Amino acid sequence: MVLFLLVVLVVAVGGLVWWFLHRNEIATDDAFTDGDTVTLAPRVSGQVVALDVTDNQHVSAGQLLLKIDPTDFQVKLAGDLARLQALRAQSAQAAANLAIINTTAPARLAQAQAQLKAAEANAYKAGRDAARLDRVNPAATTREAVDAANAAKAQADAQVAEAEAAVKSAGTVVDSIHAAEAQIRELKGQESQVQADMTQARLNLSYTQLRAPQSGYIAQRNVVMGNYVQTGNALFSIVTDNVWVTANFKENELTRIHPGQKVAIHVDAYPWLKLRGHVDSIQMGSGSKFSAFPAENATGNFVKIVQRVPVKIVIDSGLDPKLPLPLGISVEPTVTVK
Repeated sequence: MVLFLLVVLVVAVGGLVWWFLHRNEIATDDAFTDGDTVTLAPRVSGQVVALDVTDNQHVSAGQLLLKIDPTDFQVKLAGDLARLQALRAQSAQAAANLAIINTTAPARLAQAQAQLKAAEANAYKAGRDAARLDRVNPAATTREAVDAANAAKAQADAQVAEAEAAVKSAGTVVDSIHAAEAQIRELKGQESQVQADMTQARLNLSYTQLRAPQSGYIAQRNVVMGNYVQTGNALFSIVTDNVWVTANFKENELTRIHPGQKVAIHVDAYPWLKLRGHVDSIQMGSGSKFSAFPAENATGNFVKIVQRVPVKIVIDSGLDPKLPLPLGISVEPTVTVK
């Protein structure tokens, strides 16, 4: 009996000591490693001519991972460059023509106007001469002189009409200038369009080289050398070096958990590894709320179930660069709440 009481006392004291040591700790085994993953897909289609990574390889940000055959895109860029050069030559010729029109057209118009004034003066004199002969006594002149005066008047009138036509023709210089300016604007617009095409061609050419946006490990590789890849099809993922712990604590445990609290993390895969971290944040929603089929508590018979809420724990120290820490492996975090 005494021995039994002694055992009970030892168990009670041990339990009290254990409770005292761990009264300010909250632990869970519903936790796993988590992190960022980047899915890489090509922005252009083509055949893979270089593949510089393999499964589970660590890559650095900016490192070349894959190269698509650039020949088609180089040809397109060269064609756009040739079109641009041809358009620039046409624009230069059009500008030269406009300069010639601006220089010669006003002089032509002034010359035509001067010739019109001279023709009008000749016509006026020929008309007066013919009128005077008409008033002269026929006995005082000859028929040949009258016919000559009338012919001179008709010729002078014809010269006036010709000069007026020349002035009208020279007056279209404004329309010619506008047409030349419109041609230049059209060519400039075509140049801008070709330059935009060249910009897109250069972008497409740069897209033939797929580089790592972040440092991390290659995962889920779905491409081999020689494959023809399509725009937007996932080729592989990068698991970034940024790893944390997602722990699903019971909702009644959240009362004492707050951001900034220290956390000891036990990794099932590496029992000797001692990780230290802190509570970063608490998700604003339980795990079931964001599941594919959330519970409909307003229908049927309701059974209360304790919900679990994801808590993000950032790892501060203890990581061994020689030991991979894959996403999704089990860990047991212990939060010191006081």
